[in-house]
Amino acid sequence: MTTSTQQRIGRFFTTYGIWIFMTVLTLLPIWWMFVVSMRTRVELFARPNLALSRLWLENYSNVLTDSTFQRYMTNSLVVSTGNALLVMVLALLATYALSRYKLAGRDNIFFWLITNRMAPPAAFLLPLFIMFTRTFRIEEITIFDVTLVQGWTLYDTQIGLILLYCVFNLPFAIWLLKGVIDGIPIELDDAAMIDGAGLLGVLRYVILPLSAPGLAVTAILSWIFAWNEYLFAANLTSVNARTITTALAEFVTVTGTNWGELAAMSMITLIPSAIIVILAQRYIVMGLTFGAVKE
Repeated sequence: MTTSTQQRIGRFFTTYGIWIFMTVLTLLPIWWMFVVSMRTRVELFARPNLALSRLWLENYSNVLTDSTFQRYMTNSLVVSTGNALLVMVLALLATYALSRYKLAGRDNIFFWLITNRMAPPAAFLLPLFIMFTRTFRIEEITIFDVTLVQGWTLYDTQIGLILLYCVFNLPFAIWLLKGVIDGIPIELDDAAMIDGAGLLGVLRYVILPLSAPGLAVTAILSWIFAWNEYLFAANLTSVNARTITTALAEFVTVTGTNWGELAAMSMITLIPSAIIVILAQRYIVMGLTFGAVKE
């Protein structure tokens, strides 16, 4: 065996060895969580190991048949999907304006948008709590000389979480779509306008088809960020709009932690985002590399 052949074999095993190690390191916590979800309380406090002895689904059945869990899951789906749709629409319009129009201070505006993601979310918790708990008066109703005031608040509402997540996800979405829109030649916009298309026509027939991979990545990441968010959902909701991530903390009580059902709910929470990423993996790769190379 020649020296060059030995070097190629060594590089091959080194490269694949690193990838195998990284894969095991990434999947090991998920596997351990799955093993815990398949054990009884007695088995959990025995000697811990990574082997899966049997499929015990009672933890999953207890979680899935719980009406509280179903409400939390519905809230998470509504909030995540609503946030992703709103972020996509606003980010596309904002990015197109920043990319195509020579606005005064355009670079400063783009940098200011990014600075909204630089501060830790906990820094905004107190002012947001005060804002969310404020009651906005809608109208006054007089019944038997008694004046009743009807009002509404953003606290513990799905629309409140959707708008809040949009504030934090929109700057990231604009930053992500900026390179995508810049990679679309402006001559295509001019050609469409010469053919009689207005601004909405350009967005529909030129920008949307060509930026579809970038939009897919934006929607997926915005959905996942909203789905996984815990801090604001735990402090700005109480009963009606609680999300699935906040439900995980309810298994930790003063009498102990129900590790089996906690792991089962964690696995169920992981499934939707994993399915979305697997199905849209091709679009993620295309979206992240679109516009990266220009002539």
